[in-house]
Amino acid sequence: MKFNGMISVEHNPGDPPIETDTDWAAIDALTEEQLHAAALSDPDSQPIPLGTDEELARIGLHRIPNVKKLRERLGLTQEAFAATYRIPVGTLRDWEQGRKLPDAPARAYLTVISRNPEAVANLLREAA
Repeated sequence: MKFNGMISVEHNPGDPPIETDTDWAAIDALTEEQLHAAALSDPDSQPIPLGTDEELARIGLHRIPNVKKLRERLGLTQEAFAATYRIPVGTLRDWEQGRKLPDAPARAYLTVISRNPEAVANLLREAA
């Protein structure tokens, strides 16, 4: 669809990636701050504000944790992350591959894991 010189593409979770000449490995290697700086430098693609979760919620946005980056930061395989935090491995794979997005309780749980992964792991071990 073309609208005022813009091209719109519909892409849903689970659809195959759209072919581009983008170097995704280079993009994945950037930090959030580097990504934000790059977006700020592009006048045609301004980034979503970096406000708090509450500020973003006021404008109808919800931060979705990058589960793959979180897992990799912790140095865990999918199976180890799923076992440690009691998340079904199929669900974890769906989140990482973009087939599904974490719902509100899962986003909250992932946020807690990202802030203090050892405490969550310890509490779950004690509860077993």
